[in-house]
Amino acid sequence: MDKKSLLAEFTVRPGNEERVAELVRNYAAGVREEPGNLAFEVHTKESDPLAYWIFEVYANEAAFQDHLAAPYGPPFNAALRPLIQEKESLLTFLSPLD
Repeated sequence: MDKKSLLAEFTVRPGNEERVAELVRNYAAGVREEPGNLAFEVHTKESDPLAYWIFEVYANEAAFQDHLAAPYGPPFNAALRPLIQEKESLLTFLSPLD
């Protein structure tokens, strides 16, 4: 099966930098323990440290669906939502260039 890759993006509301960093670090630790997770790399833009880019790779669609069903996902998203400028993380699904 094909890997499932995506880029999640969001922008932190000023004044929430430390709380968001803590939330993301804790969430990343859980995601990285998922059997089907191959990568969960968190970055901020050098030119704008409020802008987060998270590169995610899952072994396949089933592993991605398992990720979505993880019990720590909804509480993370609920806590993050009021701290970011967007309504929710913007997801861009990626295809490899062969």
